[in-house]
Amino acid sequence: MKIGVFDSGYGGLTILQGIRDLLPEYDYVYLGDNARAPYGTRSFDVVYGYTLEAVKWLQSRGCDLIILACNTASAKALRSIQQNDLPRLGAEKRVLGVVRPTVEAVGAFTKSRCVGVLATEGTVASKSYTIEIGKLSPDIKVYEQACPMWVPLIENGEADSKGAEYFINKYVSQLIEQCAEIDTIVLGCTHYPIIKKSIERLLPDGVKVIAQGQIVAESLKDYLHRHNEIDVKCSRGGSVEYFTTESVEKFLALSRQFASDMDDISVRRVEFQGDGLK
Repeated sequence: MKIGVFDSGYGGLTILQGIRDLLPEYDYVYLGDNARAPYGTRSFDVVYGYTLEAVKWLQSRGCDLIILACNTASAKALRSIQQNDLPRLGAEKRVLGVVRPTVEAVGAFTKSRCVGVLATEGTVASKSYTIEIGKLSPDIKVYEQACPMWVPLIENGEADSKGAEYFINKYVSQLIEQCAEIDTIVLGCTHYPIIKKSIERLLPDGVKVIAQGQIVAESLKDYLHRHNEIDVKCSRGGSVEYFTTESVEKFLALSRQFASDMDDISVRRVEFQGDGLK
């Protein structure tokens, strides 16, 4: 059994790298639905349909444990898939997200108990972070800011451009204006670590910016430790297979800004057709 990692775009590669840094011995399959990214502006039903399609395809590749390395998919589709689809797809199969591990870690970082979230429109609209943080730490106040321009800029190689600088400043300022006491900011999209340093330069001293790669990796390690029945099924060859719904050439060109070991990889293209993949 291999571990599947899915993202709507390229940001999931930051999650995969964090996981592989901590758990290099396992075999992984990465699927990026790059042709239909970004998911952040799409409806709940569309994100759910796309995500379920990807989950089924990864399961067909032998991945009975899948990480949704996408905040929008985790916020909009994960619960429905876990509750409605996994019972008929197989009781032994698991699909996990990135929101819950991040939420579980937040309480250890904030002292003011005021937390900011920078995320896509879809994730902010779902209120997933506000709801989940409220369940675990009801004393924490959450302030969310949608950043609709960041993913397109990052995926088009414009992360260091003047245009990106303008929109980074705009959204960070809008978040801080909501509450001056914010001392912890969650990057609620896996693309955002690419501009983490640019974000930090705009913040007051002492404000902590949390990226998800290491947090999700630690959570997965703990999950496998607690679920030995799953861990023993996982193959350990240290391999990664990469798949994209976009062109292979585009994936290779853009993936290098998200992960450090993408120079000599092999990528294959898969094509969505209606409600299935071929």
